[in-house]
Amino acid sequence: MSETIAVIMPAYKAQDTIGPSVASVLAQTYPHWQLLIVSDDGTDYAELLGRQGIADPRIVQLSSGTVGGGASAARNLALEASTASYAAILDADDRFKPEKLALAMAALSDHAIVTTALDVMTDSFAHLRHVAAGPDRLVQAGAHKWLNLSMDSMVIWDRRRTDGRYNTTLSNMTDLELLLQLYRAVPVSYHLGTPLHDYVKRASSMSNGANVAAGMIASKTAILGRVEAGYYGLPDEDAAGLARFLRISLEAEKLYGDALAAKPGLLFEDHLQPMLADAAA
Repeated sequence: MSETIAVIMPAYKAQDTIGPSVASVLAQTYPHWQLLIVSDDGTDYAELLGRQGIADPRIVQLSSGTVGGGASAARNLALEASTASYAAILDADDRFKPEKLALAMAALSDHAIVTTALDVMTDSFAHLRHVAAGPDRLVQAGAHKWLNLSMDSMVIWDRRRTDGRYNTTLSNMTDLELLLQLYRAVPVSYHLGTPLHDYVKRASSMSNGANVAAGMIASKTAILGRVEAGYYGLPDEDAAGLARFLRISLEAEKLYGDALAAKPGLLFEDHLQPMLADAAA
């Protein structure tokens, strides 16, 4: 009997974006999934999707019971509700490539944590760049962010071998914080270098507005403190590698506003990558 993978999707004001996201799950070549949509705004997303011709018994709608309770709390609710042995994360404005779950499940037969490369796109799904594309490989916890310098919700994991819950006190970087919890039990992941996850960059995430920048800096600083204090139980070499990345990333955050003003539309990834390359040289 094939194993079921739970796809966790928080939904807050996602009326205009959730259709393509859910359609990308329906298009998976691996059929043994359960999509848990957690409404965090009181919207009946099952009814909304039905009006778009999207319905499937594998789709389950849950409610956070709040309005704007946050993606982390919504994801935790779905993780608690699901009994599936495997979990994947999909935001309600991103998409999976059709082979994502099939390739991830094949890799999970030998590895507890699998990540994939990203296809970074605009909100109209125009390609911007790839992140972490290349050969499939094993990645130590301390090297992960040097490879995948963008978001971390492309992770899929075996909940029987390692598990975690989202930190509801952080405003940003909660995907990385979850991944570090997973690395506690298994400090190595398997990376699929084919871009299998469409990561949408919204204009607000590229604006470097005061709230965005401050939230990123605060969250990265908090995670850095935890790493240096040994909170995640990482081997010393991995902790040092991750801490080094976070310090460079924090410096990049401080410089991003001026860099963006000088080059409108500059992606943070394109701003950060040369700084990482210089540090690695």
